[in-house]
Amino acid sequence: MRIGVLLSGCGVNDGSEIHEAVLTLLAIDKAGAQAVCMAPDMEQADVVDHVACKPVQEKRSVLVEAARIARGNIRSLRDVKPADFDALILPGGFGAAKNLSTFAKDGQNCSVRPEVADLISQAHKAGKPIGALCIAPVVLAKVLGAEGPTLTIGGDPGTARALEAMGARHEACAADGVVVDNRRRLVTTPAYMLAKRISEVGSGAEKLVKALMKLASKPPVSA
Repeated sequence: MRIGVLLSGCGVNDGSEIHEAVLTLLAIDKAGAQAVCMAPDMEQADVVDHVACKPVQEKRSVLVEAARIARGNIRSLRDVKPADFDALILPGGFGAAKNLSTFAKDGQNCSVRPEVADLISQAHKAGKPIGALCIAPVVLAKVLGAEGPTLTIGGDPGTARALEAMGARHEACAADGVVVDNRRRLVTTPAYMLAKRISEVGSGAEKLVKALMKLASKPPVSA
């Protein structure tokens, strides 16, 4: 089974959250599946000094930075089709809210980068299960909100309200748990929206991968 991993850079404050991304890749491998890493070929919204936690006057490529996590085995999003994977996962990190979407700046009124929205929409229409960690469910809410998907971002009231304003139903969940929307074939986990320990993130990632693979092995539920 091939599982797409949509990365958004490298680093919690301006790209993919590295723990979440790596633990997702580990969970995929432990489950006997193959990861297909991808990222949009674009300039990051900003670059953050992760020691000072402040933006710096520097430019970086989302694809080039994401390649650090993928050990160079990565594809530009424009070259990826839903046929290339059986399920898709979006790790969290501010890159999901800055690069894949504008949620960090615009909240519920955000936009999703066109090629990201297209891939999610096409994969969803093809019945491919989609998972998201941490803040990344906001991207799913924006793209698929018209269907009223059930998602989680943990327990933050403000982000939960934004999620629901985009059409989703928010369900609170423990840091190491998952919320599964069987009808819409979506799986989400809070990860570092709630987690205090890396082991909690790892547990959630493993449950998410297992749930996605279970969904991918079954035909979509009829409407």
